[in-house]
Amino acid sequence: MNRSELARRAAFHATVLATLSAAACAGNSGTDPSAPVRSVPCPSAPEPSAIAPASSAPKLSPLPPVTGGMWLLNDFPSERLEREHGFKPTKEWLDHVRLGSVRLARGCSGSFVSPSGLVLTNHHCAHSCIEQVSTAKKDYDKDGYLAVAEKDELKCPNTEINQLVAITDVTQRVNAATKGLADKDYNTALKGEMSKIEKECATGDEVRCDVVSLYHGGQYHLYKYRRYQDVRLVFAPEFAIAFFGGDPDNFMFPRYDLDVSFLRVYDNGKPASTPDYFGWSTTGPKEGDLSFVSGHPGSTSRTLTMAELEYMRDFHIPARLLRLTEIRGALTEFQKRGAEQKRMSTSTLFYVENGIKALKGRREALLDPTVMNAKLAEEKALRERVQADPELQPASTAWDTIAAAQRKLVELRKPYLYLEGGYGFWSELFGVARSIVRATEELTKPNEQRLREYVDSQLPATKQQMFSPAPIHQEFEIVTLALSLSQLREELGADHPVVRKVLGKLSPLELATKVVKGSKLADVKVRKQLFEGGKAAVDASNDPMIVLARSIETEAREVRARYEELVEAPVRKSSELLAKARFKVYGTSAYPDATFTLRLSWGQVKGWSEPGREVRPFTEFGGAFERHTGQHPFALPKSWLDSKDKLALQTHINFVTTNDIIGGNSGSPVLDKDARVVGLIFDGNIHSLGGDYGFDPVKNRAVAVDSAGILHALDKIYGATRVRDELSAGAKK
Repeated sequence: MNRSELARRAAFHATVLATLSAAACAGNSGTDPSAPVRSVPCPSAPEPSAIAPASSAPKLSPLPPVTGGMWLLNDFPSERLEREHGFKPTKEWLDHVRLGSVRLARGCSGSFVSPSGLVLTNHHCAHSCIEQVSTAKKDYDKDGYLAVAEKDELKCPNTEINQLVAITDVTQRVNAATKGLADKDYNTALKGEMSKIEKECATGDEVRCDVVSLYHGGQYHLYKYRRYQDVRLVFAPEFAIAFFGGDPDNFMFPRYDLDVSFLRVYDNGKPASTPDYFGWSTTGPKEGDLSFVSGHPGSTSRTLTMAELEYMRDFHIPARLLRLTEIRGALTEFQKRGAEQKRMSTSTLFYVENGIKALKGRREALLDPTVMNAKLAEEKALRERVQADPELQPASTAWDTIAAAQRKLVELRKPYLYLEGGYGFWSELFGVARSIVRATEELTKPNEQRLREYVDSQLPATKQQMFSPAPIHQEFEIVTLALSLSQLREELGADHPVVRKVLGKLSPLELATKVVKGSKLADVKVRKQLFEGGKAAVDASNDPMIVLARSIETEAREVRARYEELVEAPVRKSSELLAKARFKVYGTSAYPDATFTLRLSWGQVKGWSEPGREVRPFTEFGGAFERHTGQHPFALPKSWLDSKDKLALQTHINFVTTNDIIGGNSGSPVLDKDARVVGLIFDGNIHSLGGDYGFDPVKNRAVAVDSAGILHALDKIYGATRVRDELSAGAKK
């Protein structure tokens, strides 16, 4: 790497990592349980004694312009957008975008694209539904699916879609409930008040309410959603074209993927009325066009402390990579058993391989000295400001408190992840069993004293998962549970009391086979009988999976309580203090870290430069046929080969933009300034993998399916005239 490139990267990272936006995805549903709270680690932040006294501290230079941007829709920088691009969205425009955007509750984004509840999202976001409605005789993942008429739309067993209808700032109320409290008392009061606010808001099962922590506790907003749990599959192409290029092309560009699916939300058994929907561009975007991405980025780590970043670099990410690599090997072997085994595990293997590549990119970013040095300089500068201001003294020890909590997390991480986080018991049936055991216990308590996932406002989602009729494959369950039990024994040790209690004299495979084959929980009626029977029925049950869940409940709750007291509570309180210090020093003009809540970013359709070549922003249908080899993962499906003569091969299929995205943005619409769909986000390029920690406008790119390409494929390849006509009703050339 030459000096000019090093200088550019150092300047970029200094700019990005000085962006003092902060966020809290901690504890929100949909986050990865392997990253409890904000992950907290080893000491390496400068000791207070090493920082120059206030009188000699250098004056901080003004913050450079914020790069990227995952902006709140209720605090959108319209004036800045107008200065940069000559377009100023109105409140009505922003409200329309909010209501037209949707969230898939299990971790993706989408949008309404017709007045009758039609939802656009990615194939990989709808993949669990596609897999669950498939059978050995009808493999819709392999062959694709098209509902020719409304009656053919297939109900997804456990898909929930949320539409954000209101945002309320509840910061003062939350702060009043936690005023003067610290550590465990602070954490208990915080969770209790959040549960109380959510219960007051959620007036029925069709309403979902979440109190979201922004800026690491600097602000709290109440998000009120319209909840749709009757969701049906309308269209999905073959997996071979939705993920054309497979893992080799993942996070790459050029791409040739039709990663799209259409769902529909129903209300009282009929397609829902959705007047706030996005129109459709029949031509797609042009190079240089202004583009907006409205979606739900899952989480970013752009404002974590040095101690937290080092924990992620040294412990969290390496451990996850090792675990996922072992899982990938086991799934690859499982798929060799036959076509049905491959069908059962394809989606899981997809997510595992995607996770491995993403985590490698994140770790490389954290191993880059320019990233860490820039972050260290930013942290040191803020500490100097805090020490110099008497009003900010409460925050002066926050970094050290977080670092101490990280050291505790190093001690707790394995028992927490393997007993409470699910690492040691990877099984759909075990998840159902634990939910039943915990729900019947938690529902005997006042709402404010329950575990957060069992408070009244969260129960509809919990029950949907608990009573989902989605098929559970016994053979696959045995493989996953046996593997995770082996990892439990390896990580905690054969002499650990829980390992000895769980396994006894049995091997992991023997125990997994025994409890999976002996359990009756695959029958939804059995689950409901246990749940409705309450704690007494659960305590008396001899179902082997219920027995297994009960056997570790005491130890799992204990490690969760220690984690919440020693890690979660001090980190949350200290993060709140740091957020308030940042507000005082720098203001609130920066966006908060991602929290799997609705954000809006702007950018442009634009390629980038690689050494020796320019990467064009568009790819065409013809390029897919040129890349076709006939062998997985570069084998086009038969429907495409048969339709080649009908296609306009110069039609755009994929494109890239400079929009700032992260995991969770999958399925987000790409909109033009008229709020028309011009594309569908499905990936980022290889340079975007460090986007968890900062945004590089030079090379970071979001990858999307072109709206013109979607329409062309629906019409010429799939004969999906009903969907095409529904989109065309709101089309714009």
